[in-house]
Amino acid sequence: MTYSPSLGSSMTNTRMRTPDHLSPFSGMCSVCTANCTGMCEIGLSALRGREATYPYQTDRNQFASEKDYPIDYSHLNINGRVFGAWGCEEDPYKATYPNANMEASVGTDNPVKLKIPIILPAMAKLNWRDYYAGAAMAGVLVVIGEDVVMKDPELVLEDGKVKSAPLIGEMLDSFRKYNRGYGDIVLQGNFDDEHLGVLDYAIKEQGATTVELKFAQAAKGIQGLGIINTLEEALKLKRRGYIVHPDPEDEEVSEKYKVGIGPKFEKVGKLPIWDEEHLVNRVKELKDMGAKRVFFKTGPFDPADLARILVIASKAGVDLVTFDGAGGGSGNSPVKMMNEWGIPTIVLQSILYSILKEMENKGYKLPQVAITGGIAMEDQVFKALALGAPYINIIGIGRAAMAAAMIGKTVGDLIDEGKVPKDFQRFGETKEDLFEGLRELRLYYDDADTFSTGAIGLYSYLGRVKAGVQQLMALNRKFDLASLTREDVVPLTLEAKQATGLKDYNDLMTEGLKLL
Repeated sequence: MTYSPSLGSSMTNTRMRTPDHLSPFSGMCSVCTANCTGMCEIGLSALRGREATYPYQTDRNQFASEKDYPIDYSHLNINGRVFGAWGCEEDPYKATYPNANMEASVGTDNPVKLKIPIILPAMAKLNWRDYYAGAAMAGVLVVIGEDVVMKDPELVLEDGKVKSAPLIGEMLDSFRKYNRGYGDIVLQGNFDDEHLGVLDYAIKEQGATTVELKFAQAAKGIQGLGIINTLEEALKLKRRGYIVHPDPEDEEVSEKYKVGIGPKFEKVGKLPIWDEEHLVNRVKELKDMGAKRVFFKTGPFDPADLARILVIASKAGVDLVTFDGAGGGSGNSPVKMMNEWGIPTIVLQSILYSILKEMENKGYKLPQVAITGGIAMEDQVFKALALGAPYINIIGIGRAAMAAAMIGKTVGDLIDEGKVPKDFQRFGETKEDLFEGLRELRLYYDDADTFSTGAIGLYSYLGRVKAGVQQLMALNRKFDLASLTREDVVPLTLEAKQATGLKDYNDLMTEGLKLL
C-alpha cells in the first residue's frame, strides 16, 4: 500500500483523470493517454514549472498534509476509571466535569496565566484580527507569524533595520483590546526578521511582551519561498536584504526579464545559521531589552537536533519550546514538503518525552514544551496532554482555530445579508441565536454584542474544546492537569505501542489479573 496521495491535490487545484484507477507507486493514473489535457500535477508542472511546487492561492487558503500517515492519535484510545478521584475531593458534588481545572501558566520569571493550556500557532494572513481577538477572549496564547513586516505597506527601514512597522502594533492591539488577564500575543521572528531587527523594534517601540525565535523558515523547516511577479517588487525585496533569485540587480538579468527571457524572480528565505552561543546570548539580549518571555518554535527535525534545541533552551532560560509535527497545517510551504517531510506528531511527541526524561535524569532545568501538528478536537488535545505528561503540557491548535475564526466571520456576514445557511437555520436567524458564545462573553465584556462573529466563533470553538477535554478528564477521574499521566491513553496498534512504549490492553489485563 502507499501512504502518499495521488498527483491530484486540492492544494495545487489539480485532479486525476481516472481517480479510481491509479498507479499507487507513482501516484499517476494507471493509463496516461495522449489526449489528456493534464489536470494532474504533472500537467500543471508542464505548464508552470517550479511554480507548481507551491500551494494554490496562499493568500486565501490554508493547507495541511494529505499523506495518510501510518500512525496518528487515532491509534490511541482514552482509558477510563471508575474508582477514586485525583485533583479534587472524592465528593460527587465536587468530582464533576465542570470542576476539572484546566488553567495553566507559561513562563519562568514572568509567568502568564492561561484559561486552557492552548497556544494558537503563527498566522499573519486571512482573518488574523478575529484570530487574535478570539484568543484574547478565550485566554490563550496566540502567535503573529514570521515575515509580518513584509505585509506592511507602511514599513519604514533605516540602515537596513525596522524604523516603523505600524502593522505590528495593530496586530498586538487586536489582542490587547480584549485581554482580560489571561494569555498573551507572541511575535515570531525568523532569520530574515532577525536581520531586520523586527523583534527589537516590537519590544522597544510597540511594547511586545513575548517573542519567539523560529528555527528555519515557513511552516516547518524549509526556506520561505515565494514567486515574485514584477521586477520592481524583486528589486524592493533585494534592497531590503532578502535573497532574490535570480539577482534582479544584475543588469543582464533585468534586461532579459523585461523582454520575457529567464525565469520569474523568487524570494528565498535565509536558513538560520545559529549556534548555542548565539542563541543563549540572544535570549538574554531580548529579555534585557524588555521581553518578559522568549519562546522557540521548531519542526520535526532529526532527533539529535531536537535534543540540541532543548539543551540550548534549558541553558538559555527559554520559556516555551513549540514542536510542530508532520501532518499538521502550513501557510506557504511546497506541497511535497508538507506531505513527505518530518516526524508524525505522535512519534515526535514520544521522542521528545524520551529526550526530556533523560534531560531530567541528568539534572537539566527543563523548559516548558508545547506540541502541535494536526490537532483539532478535544480527543486529540486530551491524548496529547496525556501522552506528553508530565513534560509536554501545552497544546497547539492551528488550522482548526483559523477555520473557526474564518467560518464565524463568514456566517456573520451571511446573517447581515439575511442569508443564514440552511444547516444553521435550526438555531435561529440572528447573531444572538446562532452564536452561543455571545452569552458567555457578556459576563466579561459590556460591549460583547458589538464583537465580530469571527472572534466569537473562535471563542466558542475553544469553549467546546475545553468542555470536551474536561469531560474526558472526568472520565479518567482526573480533575486537574497535573494529575494526567501517560496511562490515561492506551495504544490500539503495534505501531502505536512501539512508538509510545505504552502498555496495551493485553498488558493491562495481565496487571488486572494480579488483583484477583
